[in-house]
Amino acid sequence: MLRPSLALLFLVAPAFAETPITAQEFEAHVTGKTITYQQFQTLFGIEEYLPDRKVRWSTAPNECLYGSWYPEGESICFVYEYDPTPACWTFWLKDGALIALSVNGIAGEELHEVDASGQGLPCPGPDVGV
Repeated sequence: MLRPSLALLFLVAPAFAETPITAQEFEAHVTGKTITYQQFQTLFGIEEYLPDRKVRWSTAPNECLYGSWYPEGESICFVYEYDPTPACWTFWLKDGALIALSVNGIAGEELHEVDASGQGLPCPGPDVGV
């Protein structure tokens, strides 16, 4: 029988078996694309990757947060308007698609790229409305 700590190591190891991609590899994969992410077979969100490491993030139609990303060690960190607290993720490529795990996450909580397109997000511009 495996001790609990050894069993946990075997559960976590597959998520970290691959070397994370670099910031340059991440940038080359995402720039100019809008990527849809799933977690637990459910839509997690959609992110549009703009030039100069700018992003638009959406979890609901026509609702977008604007932000940017930057490398931090082996992680990619995102900051968005109205919340300067970084959200940092480690990314891997598997069969040409991204897999991401929050630096605060555990194995099994990964996000999976399920779609990538050149279409931008339908985000309203600033000061749109009545």
